[in-house]
This record gives sequence, structure tokens and C-alpha cells, in this order.
Amino acid sequence: MRDLIEYTVGRFIKDERGVTLVEYGIALTLAVTFGAAALVALGGEIGGATTAAGNAMP
Repeated sequence: MRDLIEYTVGRFIKDERGVTLVEYGIALTLAVTFGAAALVALGGEIGGATTAAGNAMP
């Protein structure tokens, strides 16, 4: 049983496919976080500009 556990853990440590998945997950999380922060920061300005443009139309 111990040999099986050592073999499985050793295979898991050498396998780098999971590392790429984690890296993509971190990159996606950062992109979503910064995108949401930019939308929140610029939301008021964009809303004001849209309202002003709508009011300027006949």
C-alpha cells in the first residue's frame, strides 16, 4: 500500500499539466478582477457622458 501511495504522489509531483491549469486560473482571476475594478471606476463617468449625450439629442 505504501508503494502505491509513493508511486501516485511521485507521479503527481512530476506531472506539470495541472500547473498550467492553475496559471490560467490565476490569470483569468486577475483579468476579471481588474476588469471589474475598471468598470466600477469609470462607471460614473460613462453614465454621465451617456446621459449628457441623450439630453443633447432632440
